[in-house]
Amino acid sequence: MSRHSFLVAALAIACAGCSSIGPSTVPRDRGDYGAAIGDSWKQQTLLNIVKLRYADFPVFLEVGQVIAGYQVQTTLSAGVTAQNYINTAVGVPTAVAGTAGVSGTYIDRPTVVYAPLTGTDFIKKLMSPIPPSAVLFLLQSGYSAHVVMQIAVDSINGVANESRRPAMKRPADPQFARLGQLLYELQLSNAFHIRIERGKDSAESAVVAFPPATPSPEVAAKIAEVRSILHLSGQARSYPVYYGGGPSKGGEISMTTRSMLQIMLELGLLAQVPEADVAAGRAAPGTSSAQPSEGGPPLLNILSGTTPPADAHVAVLYKGRWFWIADTDFRSKSIFGAVMLLFSISDVGARSAPPVVTVPAN
Repeated sequence: MSRHSFLVAALAIACAGCSSIGPSTVPRDRGDYGAAIGDSWKQQTLLNIVKLRYADFPVFLEVGQVIAGYQVQTTLSAGVTAQNYINTAVGVPTAVAGTAGVSGTYIDRPTVVYAPLTGTDFIKKLMSPIPPSAVLFLLQSGYSAHVVMQIAVDSINGVANESRRPAMKRPADPQFARLGQLLYELQLSNAFHIRIERGKDSAESAVVAFPPATPSPEVAAKIAEVRSILHLSGQARSYPVYYGGGPSKGGEISMTTRSMLQIMLELGLLAQVPEADVAAGRAAPGTSSAQPSEGGPPLLNILSGTTPPADAHVAVLYKGRWFWIADTDFRSKSIFGAVMLLFSISDVGARSAPPVVTVPAN
């Protein structure tokens, strides 16, 4: 091999490691970071629900930015030596010897920026009632009215939901559960719609509508029963929805919604905590059913134990004890997902601009 050929070969080896690794990491990184952020969000939500059962303050930490930085360094070393004697027959060196070495360094240095949700704006929004339009959007997305109303509505036109909080404990109005079931059945019949109207001042208002104009006798009977429970006058096909408590005018729906703090407090009372913790005053007394009068399953089944669960949708460790939602409990998983959606669409937590992060080029 000539000296020139040897150098070309050595450079080719070095350049082989110089191709960009960035594009190939995008599919992997988006999936991995997305899954990790989603899992941590679920864990944080469940942890805060359990903490409230123990009268502990909820803490939220948001992932503000994720910067994945990669660095590849390649070092080339080469040397060529030739014998000093000449073969007189051909007039060239009889042998050329050389050495070449290539070394590389791969560095994965991700930067994750966390933003704690604190301050007056966050606390106010955490304690502020969810807008009725957010609750209605959840219904429009396909969630059962029977479930959503139990989670997010405190009362509607004076018909009260159950409250499990010790200081405000009360049973549900018998008509509340019936109303939720009727609205769910109207959802299935495509006879319960929600729309948003914009007034002259650009203010948005939610409207509940009961199409079609000529419903079947069965659907008409259910709509009439809804009107009766809510004390709606006339035969209007649509009714505006406003936030407020107590009976409303006959042509509108007045809905008192819960705040996210109230929702977490209510769900935390369904968690399975040791009786010793309740007896010692560490945790608030709970209940095993969202509607005790119905004798049905709990609205959200939060299990607990001293060992990590083998198959969990989400699991957290708190005060030396594991709390989780089973992966085989579809009802609880669906309701837990609805709670997380309410966090998003109710805009809890005023987020400040994330800090500026400078990533070195080398």
